[in-house]
Amino acid sequence: MRKWFFLFLLVVPKPSISQTFNSQIVVNADLVDQTNRQIFETLERALNEFVNTQSWTDREFLPQERIRCSFVLTLTSYKNNQFEGTLQVQSLRPIFNTDYESPLLNFLDKDIVFSYQEFQPLFFNEALYQSNLISLFSFYSYIILGMDADSFEPNGGSVYFEKAQQIVNLAQQSKISGWNQNDGNRNRFWLIDTLRSNTFKEFREAQYVYHRNGLDQMTLEGSEGKLKITEAIALLEKLYQRRPNAFLLQLFFDAKSQELVDVLSGGPKIELAATRKTLERIAPFFGPKWRQIKN
Repeated sequence: MRKWFFLFLLVVPKPSISQTFNSQIVVNADLVDQTNRQIFETLERALNEFVNTQSWTDREFLPQERIRCSFVLTLTSYKNNQFEGTLQVQSLRPIFNTDYESPLLNFLDKDIVFSYQEFQPLFFNEALYQSNLISLFSFYSYIILGMDADSFEPNGGSVYFEKAQQIVNLAQQSKISGWNQNDGNRNRFWLIDTLRSNTFKEFREAQYVYHRNGLDQMTLEGSEGKLKITEAIALLEKLYQRRPNAFLLQLFFDAKSQELVDVLSGGPKIELAATRKTLERIAPFFGPKWRQIKN
């Protein structure tokens, strides 16, 4: 009996892990004065494996559905297994019936500090704080998931933003900079706090209108798609009127400024004078770009 039971265990297929991301992680250590570069190569491999093989959600992703994203970890200091630097996080969203991928997130975290020993295993446990390195990449993985889901379904990313909030809550015990409200006004604490706050609800509404009703419709009905994009900008103006210095406005236009110029300038013509004025008002830093919009 035990022999047959053992054979049964051998042939029962193991459950597969659903891969969520098609991510590329680069560790740039050019600024670090270090003769032995192997530690940086090992760290890069470990992070790629961590993000790309971790099952971040119960949702099943087909290979072509995996979210394309990138992390560029630029190190400025390394000593005694302590690392400092910055982290550029970017993600893309496919647009219906095209080969085009729209930039969804483009965020630079300037407050990266963590410890890592070569060949140290990286495992994520949502109930525990294990290391700042694990918390950082887990946090941004859920931010990417949440923003991607919001672009396909109204408030579809809420469950992922809750996961990101839980990571922040646990990481605050480390006292490491970036996780607390007093560590600056554009850090990880404020990123997830504003994404989850009803005060900034127009940002998430605009994400859906812009992508699902706007870009996804461009190949079917170009004029209607462009009009929906202008509606998304009008939603952001409501947010601007209430919170003119909102963190999320900068987050949106850091990702979308060039795309807006390209999309609004191309395709069927619609009236854009009011939209240009709105853009110049709510995102004046990108004024030179808005003046490139042609119709």
